[in-house]
Amino acid sequence: MEEAEPFQESTHETQSGGNHTSASFLHPVVIIMPSVRSLVLAILLLMAAAAAGAEPRAADVIVYGATPGGFSAAIAAAREGASVMLLEPTDHIGGLSTGGLSHCDSNQMVRSTLMGLFHEWHARIVKDYTDRGREAPYNPAIKDQARWTFEPHVALRVTRAMLDEAGVKVLTDHDLQSVTKDGPRIVSLVTKRGAFTARVFIDGSYEGDLMAAAGVDWTIGREGRDDYGEPLAGRRYPKPGMAINGFDDAGRPLPLVTAQDRGDEAAGDANLMVYSFRLCLTTDPQNKVPMTAPTHYDPARFEIIRRYLEAGGDPNQIGFDLYGLPGRKVDGNNSIGRQFSIGLVGGGTEWHTATKAEREKIWEAHKQYTLEFIHFLVHDPSVPKPIRDKYASLGFCQDEFANSGHFPPALYVRESRRLRGLYVISQKDIMNEPEKDDPIAISSFPIDSHDCRRVAVKGGGVVNEGTIFPVRKGRGQGYAYHVPYRAVLPKPAQCSNLLVPVALSCTHVGMSSLRIEGAWMVIGQGAGVAAALAVKEGVAVRDVDYPRLRVRLLAQDAALDLPPAGE
Repeated sequence: MEEAEPFQESTHETQSGGNHTSASFLHPVVIIMPSVRSLVLAILLLMAAAAAGAEPRAADVIVYGATPGGFSAAIAAAREGASVMLLEPTDHIGGLSTGGLSHCDSNQMVRSTLMGLFHEWHARIVKDYTDRGREAPYNPAIKDQARWTFEPHVALRVTRAMLDEAGVKVLTDHDLQSVTKDGPRIVSLVTKRGAFTARVFIDGSYEGDLMAAAGVDWTIGREGRDDYGEPLAGRRYPKPGMAINGFDDAGRPLPLVTAQDRGDEAAGDANLMVYSFRLCLTTDPQNKVPMTAPTHYDPARFEIIRRYLEAGGDPNQIGFDLYGLPGRKVDGNNSIGRQFSIGLVGGGTEWHTATKAEREKIWEAHKQYTLEFIHFLVHDPSVPKPIRDKYASLGFCQDEFANSGHFPPALYVRESRRLRGLYVISQKDIMNEPEKDDPIAISSFPIDSHDCRRVAVKGGGVVNEGTIFPVRKGRGQGYAYHVPYRAVLPKPAQCSNLLVPVALSCTHVGMSSLRIEGAWMVIGQGAGVAAALAVKEGVAVRDVDYPRLRVRLLAQDAALDLPPAGE
């Protein structure tokens, strides 16, 4: 792991905190210096609002973003005795864990290190099934590599129950507008529904929206290989090239092409791995809803795929992965190994700085592409009939996502902004130097990146770029390594009461391993316990006593000791 102070901005970083905040987020940070009189007035106003039955505006800990890392942080802090509010910008709770990602990727992790809230959440999902007389879909007590699968509505029911039981106040449709600070301390965050105050804040968003608004250093995109000495960094071409012309008759790149230059393979850039949806589908006629027809379908959009097939390309390189779920359902995922899948390559590049309205447009663009791609698979005569029939048999599930037309409510943001905090987790921390002095969690998902670009070179064919095929230690598992407390901490001079467990401090290669819901749940739990302890001790998050934090984490059944080298 690399020490990150002093912070050195490299050429591929597009924005960081400090003086760039107004450019890097939706609204500028407002710096305030409250007087005693203003603080007393604020307290009186809060008391008056409470007496009038208005929405509560203050808590010991506020978590922004109800992702798996966010809701786990909220539950953990509440169980430590803190009053907690969980603010979510959308109307969906649970992020991808309740939004379609129903094939738990922990089958590629060292499950004995995924304890605490992760284990409890899965045990309660199984109990939900057995309490209704249904067969247990898996056994979370057995820490093997079996697939753990569940239905989205069950995951949502369990998540809401755990939040309710912990006493977490959950407020949806509270998108962040700005942050007020007193020196390095956040005093309140402002949503469209008003200001909310807390002693400690946790950024649980996939995008790192709160940390950006708070003015801390962050980065986006991919590092070069020399920045942190990462052989897996830079631009990567592990997939075979396609011997097709990626340009139309006028010399313009075909739709779905995002670049025309391979570039320096050792250099970094601002590109991100592809975003997509996790689709919940079924072939069950009793539960199947016909696939939504795309509006304004343009068959020319998929000319590049026709050319690939006409050139003798493997038809199985087109489509998406399907994982079996309970209830005769499947989880549809972008395929890391295929040439063309449901991920919209290049579609999420501007997501992190987009306004709410702009994000809604980007979300709709991904939905449109997804529906068009499936329509192409089912109806285009260039696609072999067995493949057309396979995808034609699928439909949405009547008992899932009713509020969003049975389409998943959450976009799969695999990576976005990343904190530049006290430590930066990089490739060597995963593969060579896994042990740290201040762990709050253990992660072990393989280093694994989906495509970042689709490059067409005149006279040189088309190639997908950016893939890191899963880097495993053995037995189908990634490397087990500590996630140190310092990786969720901004530099103290920039913010003294903020923790960032999801958009944490790491490189793109590091995020390619950390970017999994199971890891985010246990890291979020660690951040939540730390936040509650900071409140109890009355100290900045950087000054939390680690030995005491470790005791409280173990009391919440966290796993902090790395497995033996042979496991």
